[in-house]
Amino acid sequence: MATHPKVVASRSRQVYKKSDGSLSAFSLNFLERLPCEIVTKVLSYLDAPALFSMSYVNKRTHQLASDNALWKNLYVAQFGKNKRQKPPPVAGLNMEVKDPAAGYWKRLFLTTVEHRDTKTWKQLLGHVSCLTGLPSRTEQVLRNSHVTWELTVTSKSGQVCALELSRSQFCKTSLTLCWSGGLCLSNYGEISTLQLDGVRRIELNHPGLKKRSLMAKLNMQPLTKCAQVIGQDRLVQLKLLQPGVIMGLWTGQSSVAFFMFTLHFHKLMERSTHGSAVCPYTEPIIKPPFDDVDPDYGLHGYQVHIVLHNTTCQLLSESFSQLFCPKDQISDGFIHLTAISRTNLAQHTPVLGSITLPWQCEALQGSVENCCVMSFTLLDEFRKPFKCVCSPVSMQLEKSSVCLDYSDEHFLIHHKEPGVQVKMQLAWSKEQEKFVLISLVVCVSVHEVNKHFSRDY
Repeated sequence: MATHPKVVASRSRQVYKKSDGSLSAFSLNFLERLPCEIVTKVLSYLDAPALFSMSYVNKRTHQLASDNALWKNLYVAQFGKNKRQKPPPVAGLNMEVKDPAAGYWKRLFLTTVEHRDTKTWKQLLGHVSCLTGLPSRTEQVLRNSHVTWELTVTSKSGQVCALELSRSQFCKTSLTLCWSGGLCLSNYGEISTLQLDGVRRIELNHPGLKKRSLMAKLNMQPLTKCAQVIGQDRLVQLKLLQPGVIMGLWTGQSSVAFFMFTLHFHKLMERSTHGSAVCPYTEPIIKPPFDDVDPDYGLHGYQVHIVLHNTTCQLLSESFSQLFCPKDQISDGFIHLTAISRTNLAQHTPVLGSITLPWQCEALQGSVENCCVMSFTLLDEFRKPFKCVCSPVSMQLEKSSVCLDYSDEHFLIHHKEPGVQVKMQLAWSKEQEKFVLISLVVCVSVHEVNKHFSRDY
């Protein structure tokens, strides 16, 4: 008479239980008791994602699932047919060695997959917008490449808390990221560092295969001491820690409501994926051709693209070309590029919508007046990005009118960071019931111009 399977299983557990209550080797996973040759044979039928997953089971399967013969077969099957494709170099290994180190072919397979994906998105980023001078498919590439961003908060006591992204918004030339909630945001005075990482899942249909790229690491103590309050509403106060980084504090408290990072599109894919876990991506320095004939080389042919937006919509987007600065107008160590002049009414540009910065923290939300995000791109005469800025900015009331054509209130947005300043003057028009941008001047450090164009102004 056959015994019920459940009874057999129950008896097995009783027979192989030791006197101390622990399980013997006979009751361990069946795969553990198989000879290595049989396990390797089973693994040879798996595809790359499944084989990679097996390496996470335990130490034994990790070793067996990294077998060079298995991964070499997968590599040849997937990439061996393309004779033109040269395998990318694997750090620390020599391609000419007959007996490569353990795990060589696995690393070569993964490196080749990453190399192939990189080639694909670089081709997409080759499509450059004639208006912005930036790749026109940055958002598409970031989404298709499964790139996300993670904020790590480290307290002074050493506690580490990784925050998941709460919200993100793509604009024409920038990306806004927000993190909110979490016990680690209870007191900003206890925060030691903030670390922003780009995180990308490598295309192998495996959620655990990710690459991290350090983008920024902020030492909070000096930043909070000199942080600039750029606005507040009934619930939160906005502090600009540095260009591109806002900390929202609950009004009258030291607890953090949210952190906001604004990132310019220039080299954003590279910065998000091509750094290491400990070192950010370093952009290669490509200087324009040397010119010793043009006496004003580096002072003309500039193009500016500027966008004002908030966390929900775009307020302004304009491009200005053929900007220049006469040599005799260089002052205070800056060249001054005038895109919009107060005296030229034809250049004055209306702003669509109110200048506010909406925010949200879980169930609470609000909007801070006279704040928005500015994304600014300066191209040189060869239409290559020279200076790129993206940061929240505040609008301050001018004490007196700066343009007699507008009798209502005038405002100033003045953004400063090393090497560049952006000055925008706006007037409120009661007739149009909107703001009008009446002046836009970009100031670039002469030192930056000399370094870029190999000049000595």
